[in-house]
Amino acid sequence: MDEPEPAAVAPGAAPTGLGPDTQEFLKALGSPTRQRIMMLFSQGAELSVGEVAERAGISQATASQQLTLLRRGRIVTSRREGKTVYYRADRDGAVAALAELQSYLMTCC
Repeated sequence: MDEPEPAAVAPGAAPTGLGPDTQEFLKALGSPTRQRIMMLFSQGAELSVGEVAERAGISQATASQQLTLLRRGRIVTSRREGKTVYYRADRDGAVAALAELQSYLMTCC
């Protein structure tokens, strides 16, 4: 039995949903802990996992997990210096996700 072909989308038609990067962005912001961590990066701060853990009052393992989700959501970026990984806000990633989200909301709402 043949499977039905996907419905064609007319040129200029609105997308049916958000892209995977923007979905990850929204997931990353969905946690109060990650929201609290993000505030640590205000004014261009660059912090190691240990510094994030200490300032957020969480374990290093938890900080590492949370930072991984924030990096996946393009909210933070990282760089390695020797054995230490430093994190900072990813303005370009956040702006791109917000632009897609704005476009989506303007279309659907």
